[in-house]
Amino acid sequence: MEEKYFQDFEVGEKFISPTRTVTETDVILFAGLTGDNNLIHTDEMFAKKTQFKTRIAHGLLGLSLGMGLFQRLGIMASTAMAYLGIEKLEFTYPIRLGDTIRSEATVIDKRESKKGGRGIVRFRLEVFNHEDQLVQKGEHIVMIAARGGPKNPS
Repeated sequence: MEEKYFQDFEVGEKFISPTRTVTETDVILFAGLTGDNNLIHTDEMFAKKTQFKTRIAHGLLGLSLGMGLFQRLGIMASTAMAYLGIEKLEFTYPIRLGDTIRSEATVIDKRESKKGGRGIVRFRLEVFNHEDQLVQKGEHIVMIAARGGPKNPS
C-alpha cells in the first residue's frame, strides 16, 4: 500500500491488515519479556479449569499484534512521527492460541498540529479473530508528517 501523509487521510477511510496466527511461542515470549506469567497464559492444565477452557493470549500482546498488523500496511512507514496514545481500549473477547487475527483501522478524526508540518490522526483500531469476532478495540492517536514537513528517515 502507498505511504500516506497527513493530508492524504480522509475521515471514514478504512484499512484492513494482513492476517497473523497467534502462537504458543508468541505467548511464551511475551510472558518472558514482560514478566507476566499469569497461569491463564502459561499453564494449560490451570487454564482448562477457567471460563476460557484453554490458555489465552495476554490482552497487551493482542494490542501489540493488532497495531503491528496495521503497521504492516506500510502507509506510515516514514511519515508517522509519534504514537501519542490509546483511548477507549477494550478487550471484548479472548484471543486463543491458534486464532488468526486481523486489524481494521478507520480514520475517525484528524486535525492539524499546533506545530506546522504535521497533523494528528485518530484511528479506531479493531482486531478480529478468524471467526469475525471483535476481540479488541480502541482509538489510536498518531502524529503524521504533512507533505512538505519533517518526517522520519526510511
